Amino acid sequence: MTIDPRLLDKLICPVTRTPLRYDAAAQELVSEAAGLAFPVRDGMPVMLVEEARRIAD
Repeated sequence: MTIDPRLLDKLICPVTRTPLRYDAAAQELVSEAAGLAFPVRDGMPVMLVEEARRIAD
């Protein structure tokens, strides 16, 4: 499953307000600036900080 590129262009990290990168293999939207990965469930991004996973530096 992929994210619509138009949607991805509009989504920003809720913490840093920076663009996100889509990781199709992990089904996550990654915020490099915040060090967080937000899950994509059934094609819908879950943009809640409490649902995000910390990523390694």
